[in-house]
Amino acid sequence: MFSIAYRMLGSVAEAEDVVQEAFLRMHRSTQETGEVDNLDAYATTVTTRIAIDTLRSARHRREQYVGPWLPEPILVSDEDPAHRLELDETVSTAFLVLLESLTPVERAVFVLREVLGYDYDDIAPIVDKSATNCRQIFTRARKRIADGTPRFDPSRERRDQLASQFVAALSANDISGLERLLADDVVFVADGGGRAPAIQKPMLGAVAVARFLLGLMRQGGRLGVRLELSDANGQPAMLTRGADGALLGVIALDVDGGRIVRMHNVLNPDKLGHLGEVGDLFALPAER
Repeated sequence: MFSIAYRMLGSVAEAEDVVQEAFLRMHRSTQETGEVDNLDAYATTVTTRIAIDTLRSARHRREQYVGPWLPEPILVSDEDPAHRLELDETVSTAFLVLLESLTPVERAVFVLREVLGYDYDDIAPIVDKSATNCRQIFTRARKRIADGTPRFDPSRERRDQLASQFVAALSANDISGLERLLADDVVFVADGGGRAPAIQKPMLGAVAVARFLLGLMRQGGRLGVRLELSDANGQPAMLTRGADGALLGVIALDVDGGRIVRMHNVLNPDKLGHLGEVGDLFALPAER
């Protein structure tokens, strides 16, 4: 249930709320009508319908969002059993960002068909459409995101190795080494949501991104900020931590062709609270 809700919403907090509401509805319904013939199908239906309604109401908030919107990260080290889901490419930050271009119903059909492998006949009653209509919706949704669907190097070992090299180059202030690890058209996106200092537009190009990151490293070094290798949404990532160990940000790395092609930096503290203690980036210089 969480797996469906998270892929639909890209938000851990909203997905948790959806699952809780779904459990309550299922409990009330079974109290009234008795046992359910197919519990999995019933849970999927209730969860998906609530997620669709939640996403519709969330769209307006995201339109008013300050700067780029990115999904809330899930770390492989997250031990909360409520957050367990298969961390594959369909929960990568890049993929979830692409799904934002779909309508709530399109997103539901796409997730149920592409990710969970549901037949159109099974999807139809969930989204209150015909099977034929669901097939058309899926085809339209897949075409809409086809050009931007992320490709990842097949070897996880190679991706982790590149992430380690990237952190080493940053720590050594090696700009030429950084540029070799970045794709020429690399994209760096930051999500501060007005709650943390962040660039308001995506940054493009290896030279610009490398210089920007080294500038951040020099400033962060003076404030006791450090980087920690991790895994976010099934992809290599870097955690930014303050001198006290509090989490300041999560940078997910997308690797293709032996180079980093996208970097998504979640800085909004509202999106990091489920990962532990969160620091205040605005307060760091003053504290120092």
